Amino acid sequence: MAKMIPKRSNLTFQEVADKYPEIPRLLILKTDVQRRGVHYTGQALSVLDPQLHSITGTHIFGARDGKIDSRPESLLLRDGTSIITTPTPLDQHPYIVDLLDGRPFLFDQGEPLEEVDYWPRPDFYAKTTASGVPMKNIVSSRPQRLNIFPYRYCTFWNNGKGCTFCDIVCQMKKGKNELGIPPRLEATEVAEVVEEALKEPGRFSAVFLTSGSITAGSQPFDDEVDYYIEILQEVGKLFTPPKYPSQLIGTAFTKAQLERLYGQTGLMSYTADIEVLNEELFNLNCPGKAEWIGYKEWKKRLVDAVEIFGRGRVNTGIVAGIELAEPHGFKSEDEALARVLEEAEELAGQGVSTVFIVWSPRPGTVLGVQKNASLEYFIRLAAGLHGLREKYKLPITFDDYRHCGNHPDSDLSRLLPF
Repeated sequence: MAKMIPKRSNLTFQEVADKYPEIPRLLILKTDVQRRGVHYTGQALSVLDPQLHSITGTHIFGARDGKIDSRPESLLLRDGTSIITTPTPLDQHPYIVDLLDGRPFLFDQGEPLEEVDYWPRPDFYAKTTASGVPMKNIVSSRPQRLNIFPYRYCTFWNNGKGCTFCDIVCQMKKGKNELGIPPRLEATEVAEVVEEALKEPGRFSAVFLTSGSITAGSQPFDDEVDYYIEILQEVGKLFTPPKYPSQLIGTAFTKAQLERLYGQTGLMSYTADIEVLNEELFNLNCPGKAEWIGYKEWKKRLVDAVEIFGRGRVNTGIVAGIELAEPHGFKSEDEALARVLEEAEELAGQGVSTVFIVWSPRPGTVLGVQKNASLEYFIRLAAGLHGLREKYKLPITFDDYRHCGNHPDSDLSRLLPF
């Protein structure tokens, strides 16, 4: 039987920009850079200054080339948006970051496309905690957000049922061995670093937490909830209001667990990533989530969260592109787009937004050798998800380009009329 290869658009960056003039050109470029990855030339790295720029360090997931190295944490575009991208081998045809007149530029096939900048290093990166751990190994930052990765393991991997696109365990081992990053953080030490970070007035606008799932507890995932509560309460002591700008990406918790999270902490927004909006593909690509919770129950818990956190404060993330992975994925990008947006609209009508990250196939994962979707597919998906937020009047300020920067669709939120 002939191998079924999903039908994909083959339009170039410029052709997509010309075809979709209503989508900002820089957003299309950002999406394509995320899709294809980057390679830094020696010249580009020569202007990387550890005293001025953030250096790759505390990612909870790995790079497409499988390395931890002294490279820029990521890139800034001139419209203020971030490109959360990953260094990629040259044989995969990434964008090239090189110098033009002494400044970093994005190049494609030798042509300079856009000037970029490296993320600025926050002051606390140069300091250590009371126990002697580099603060940058406890809390990391995006240009306007503090990132806390308190637990760098996922217990779905205990019986080999981690997600097919995930390399959290490999990255945990590399981070521990090569950088000295603790695999599990102490709440008081997290708060110590956040307190130091807040000494830079106006620098950060939100606190963000995410970890691997922890199935243990009196009820499944109680230990995970308890751990988040402990950290959020310690961090909350640094703020005067009972609630402070914060987001948690966690497992899909029960209503009782969600009520505890919201009622006992300053947490303001909640995300539980379903990863793929199709039950069959969810079961195949997220076997641990399917085993412990299940697709329909995951969606039900997202809707339950809206009752607690409110409309515009709950979303779910998908790893866009895996729905086309062979051999079980959709057979065309048109079919994938229609099916994903159909299920995303079902959630949007109940107050849950869907956002996507551009899937980067990584070495060591089940899907690591797969080909990603086309640029046009991601732009159509971004426009479709943005349209749902506009239709159902769902703000997403907690996960927009300032507070996150990893979602091409939520970058469009600056265009929302509310």
